[in-house]
Amino acid sequence: MAEKSEIAMLGEKLDNLIALIARVVPAEPIAPDFDSADAFIWVAAERHLESVIHVNRVAMTLLQAVGRMRDTLLANTERFARGLPANNALLWGTRGMGKSSLVKASHAHVNDMLAKEGKSPLKLIEIHREDIESLPSLMNILRPAPYRFIIFCDDLSFDGDDASYKSLKAVLEGGIEGRPANVLFYATSNRRHLLPRDMMENERATAINPGEAVEEKVSLSDRFGLWIGFHKCSQEEYVEMVQGYVSHYGIEIDPQTMESEALEWSRTRGARSGRVAWQYIQDLAGRSGIALD
Repeated sequence: MAEKSEIAMLGEKLDNLIALIARVVPAEPIAPDFDSADAFIWVAAERHLESVIHVNRVAMTLLQAVGRMRDTLLANTERFARGLPANNALLWGTRGMGKSSLVKASHAHVNDMLAKEGKSPLKLIEIHREDIESLPSLMNILRPAPYRFIIFCDDLSFDGDDASYKSLKAVLEGGIEGRPANVLFYATSNRRHLLPRDMMENERATAINPGEAVEEKVSLSDRFGLWIGFHKCSQEEYVEMVQGYVSHYGIEIDPQTMESEALEWSRTRGARSGRVAWQYIQDLAGRSGIALD
């Protein structure tokens, strides 16, 4: 009797656990209201899209020293928004050079264009790196929707024994269903191949067929038809970035003083980039008593 009682108690605890999981993770994805916003965040644990009313982004005109990259991504985004063939894009390279800012600015720019033409807006959906494995569920939600979507993953990379990159590969091109025609995938990364060199070398050293093991991982980057590289900016380009912000926000400062301060600011941080330029502008605006909208 005692054994039966323990088994019954165990079964009751299991039933309670199943009921708890059912409440936390719904059996079916929550139907999104795509008309509520033009940008969303994918909440994988709850399988729903959270509206983002005010997107944290900068104006396209403020993105200096990235003209070629800007034109390439913008053209690809415009083609996709118009229903024409376009490529998944990987923006890779130096930190702080505006990779994620360019994605968000391109989305806003294209939507301004579509609004003038009386067309439906392009939707931007951010997915967190740790939720990549849930991409198939997200695709199932977007596939029947009457909009076009850019799924955006910032700072995408894979380390150690992480095998979630296989989910991304399948979604981008390799799955039986393939990527929905109304979905494009943009990602930013500091690494062109999304995997650290030591990880690929370890795969080569321990695999039965080293070439195939490395190819399996490197081929993830090949799923992105568009590679856009961002490299360190020159001193002139860095000063140009700072001047762009100064002009935009109407900050009054002697040009020579501005350049001297901005270069000193970059030296104390050991880098020149758009991010460093923006940090200097925040300091300058604060000292000048000017609010940055």
